[in-house]
Amino acid sequence: MNDSAQQHQLNPNAIALCTLGRWIANRHWVPATGGNFSVRSTGHSALITASGKDKGELSPHDLLPVSWLNGQLTCPGTPSAETALHAQLYQLDSRIKAVLHTHSVHATVFSRLINHDNYDFQGYEMQKAISGNSSHETSCPLALFDNTQDIPALAQQVAKRWQQQPLNFALLVRGHGLYVWGYSLEQAKRHLEGWEFLINCELERLKLAR
Repeated sequence: MNDSAQQHQLNPNAIALCTLGRWIANRHWVPATGGNFSVRSTGHSALITASGKDKGELSPHDLLPVSWLNGQLTCPGTPSAETALHAQLYQLDSRIKAVLHTHSVHATVFSRLINHDNYDFQGYEMQKAISGNSSHETSCPLALFDNTQDIPALAQQVAKRWQQQPLNFALLVRGHGLYVWGYSLEQAKRHLEGWEFLINCELERLKLAR
């Protein structure tokens, strides 16, 4: 093993991301090799999951270095298809340290029921799991976007919406899945679990209210 490969294999962020990937996979939120995860390496680079990898069996060798230096997205190998969106999020907020993208049944179904650009969650104590939300009495918005295979175009849409108001540590793509992020891996994990819980609760409430 050469020095570069060994350094990559022993990178604590890479190891932690793979451990988190197994935790997510055990909750059936990334079926059929779906989803993608990344963790920031430097101000203009990150490690991201390779395309087609089972997220429950990740090793540091399955993570690829991606760079967006000077606005040029570069990565050896075949990274996840949504790499451009990960890179965009890191550039929108330099504090973001990790981005997680999942495909849970509840989030995917919920996304197809909502026709608005934002959906406001209110009345749930679990809203406080999302950073910056301190009360169940206030609105906790989740941004929604239409699905597209043109990921750079989606990334531009996210950036445009962000300029109006930074997103609430998550976005939902219709018929596709959920993206969350955090200023640490631990915070990103909490945001993922919190948003999945809120979406699940609201989906059940909507079903019972019909």
